[in-house]
Amino acid sequence: MDSMKRMKELIPLLTQASRAYYQEDRELMSNYEYDKLYDELVKLEAETGITLAGSPTTMVGYEALEELPKEAHEKPMLSLDKTKDVETLRSFVGTHKTLLSWKLDGLTIVLTYEDGNLVLRGEAIITYSDFEKINSEIEDVDAKYKNPRNLCSGSVRQLNNEITAKRNVHFYAFSLVRAEGVDFQNSVEQQFLWLQKQGFDVVEYRAVTQDTLDDAMQYFEHQVSENDFPSDGLVALYDDIAYGASLGSTAKFPRNAFAFKWKDEIKETTLREIEWSPSRTGLINPVAIFDPIELEGTTVSRASVHNVSILKELQLGIGDKIQVYKANMIIPQIAENLTRSGNLEIPHSCPVCQKEARILKTNEVESLYCMNPDCQAKKIKSFTLFVSRDAMNIDGLSEATLEKFILKGFIKDFGDVFEISRYKDQIVEMEGFGEKSYENLIASLENAKHTTLPRVLYSLGIANIGLANAKVICREFGYDVEKLIHASAEEINAIEGIGPVIAKAFTDYFSNEENLKKFHHLMSHLELEEVKKEENQTFAGKQFVITGSVVHFANRSQLKEFIEVER
Repeated sequence: MDSMKRMKELIPLLTQASRAYYQEDRELMSNYEYDKLYDELVKLEAETGITLAGSPTTMVGYEALEELPKEAHEKPMLSLDKTKDVETLRSFVGTHKTLLSWKLDGLTIVLTYEDGNLVLRGEAIITYSDFEKINSEIEDVDAKYKNPRNLCSGSVRQLNNEITAKRNVHFYAFSLVRAEGVDFQNSVEQQFLWLQKQGFDVVEYRAVTQDTLDDAMQYFEHQVSENDFPSDGLVALYDDIAYGASLGSTAKFPRNAFAFKWKDEIKETTLREIEWSPSRTGLINPVAIFDPIELEGTTVSRASVHNVSILKELQLGIGDKIQVYKANMIIPQIAENLTRSGNLEIPHSCPVCQKEARILKTNEVESLYCMNPDCQAKKIKSFTLFVSRDAMNIDGLSEATLEKFILKGFIKDFGDVFEISRYKDQIVEMEGFGEKSYENLIASLENAKHTTLPRVLYSLGIANIGLANAKVICREFGYDVEKLIHASAEEINAIEGIGPVIAKAFTDYFSNEENLKKFHHLMSHLELEEVKKEENQTFAGKQFVITGSVVHFANRSQLKEFIEVER
């Protein structure tokens, strides 16, 4: 293909992907695919000696679309030139003392003290464990965040800083722009040490030269898979401040720093099956099942394909030779399909209920959905949430047991769970159950009847209403059930921290007569614990931080509930 023609194809493709990533926290392609196309464009520009207008190789990110006030940066926010070759990195380091640190995958933040005496830059990140916890509280699959970076970006850009504060955003400083009247002995490392003394967390680093680079690289390569935070490589920065400044910068890259990304370990395998995994919302996710391979020290045999658009783009087919890698050395992904047979048939029916499944397009992304509102998969996932620890906390009802009860017709709505004793004779005869298991289940149901209104509200599975939002809403209406179910969207939306999307989901749920009927059926079995009004609470309005191990409580969640409800 003509080089100029290919460059004209690549520029809009990369520009669109970059704009979606920076402006909308949306990924149109994987980082692997973007890097591959970007490197191809760089190579073509070098070969032809031509850089077309608007090329992403000359641009630094995109302005974020938001309503937060804009501020001018004291120094330009540039990208970093990068390599996947250790020898190229070694050549950059040379004999200069260089600080090698994590390239954190989050949102770059600039902090400026109000008196102008201190300016520093760092990365805001959300850990994998916090990401999983926050995502688990979002019941609408479509509303879940795809990765920690998207969650962090959305959290920091929140106009309501209370929501930001609850998201456990961590800040790690990686650059000091200016601090008046402090002698740093011309050393970036001295700046880092000084920042630590000021109470800032500084990105973990190692001081290296070309001779000590290998030991540091070995440490980082081992540690990256152990870390609880997302990292997409390393940053090398000259320690000598004056020398680094003397090098200047290109239009896009500073010359005193370089980024390193590990070459992804890619292995070839054979695609054996696409498993279509239904969810409570009806979304049916494609999962690639392939011959097991060893990647980054673990055996993998499956990887999410995410949606139908990516499935089509890869032209997947059973028996195809595919290349698999671990994104950020952690999450299995398909890098390339070498065969591209495209012989895969997207199902027209749900794998659970066998009713119609249809491809729907949202934000230019195609996904497969089950169109049957009474699909068993939707019910099973709904009941799984209902019995979970933060909801009704019913032991003895695993997803497998729930599936059996639903398929046998024992439970059709949430209230039926508390009437399960009607089927005792059949249950005790079920494989893997027995008399003792049944008695334990009945005891657990008796305990679960004594609960709180926020737990009940959360257990209903209303889209985007996690336990935290449920508590806020219940508190606003004085824990009055009738006021709660008859609240208007305007009243819900007016609650601090609750937006129009949640308000609509809430009022839509309780305006549905069938939902209301099922809710009253459930409530007929429950005894709600009385919650003390805030004005009578000793610690009303106070914030608590729970650290360390707990002794008198089963876990931190139990202690948290004790503080919120009892005090």
